[in-house]
Amino acid sequence: MQIDPRGPRFAAALTTAVLIAVLLSGSGLLLALQGAVFGLGAVGGLRRSPYGWLYRTLVRPRLAPPTETEDERPPRFAQGVGLVFAAVGTLGFLTGVTWLGLLATGFALAAAFLNAVFGYCLGCEMYLLLRRSQGRLDPAS
Repeated sequence: MQIDPRGPRFAAALTTAVLIAVLLSGSGLLLALQGAVFGLGAVGGLRRSPYGWLYRTLVRPRLAPPTETEDERPPRFAQGVGLVFAAVGTLGFLTGVTWLGLLATGFALAAAFLNAVFGYCLGCEMYLLLRRSQGRLDPAS
């Protein structure tokens, strides 16, 4: 499925704000909620994500049509990576291993910030690297 690439950047901006709030508050619950958002995007697709819905409902109607689209698979993979970091961070915060919660949240924040501000999606790049390496390792290719 092809998507408007501005949607994931919008989601990354919201994610950046939420993760900053997590770092400032140390709230494992807020990080768990962000993890649920990541999970919905990874499993159900970006259209099922709450941030995707906000983009389609409030932002997209006010913009010109996209000049290009992109494959949804790399951003979905990136949502899965975000889910892993959110799960580790939530576990850290909720078990009293605060440094782990802060570290995992910091890594997720760095990735979200890069996407929101510069349009560089680390999780998407990981997806592409994995796909390329699978092609090299596959004897049929």
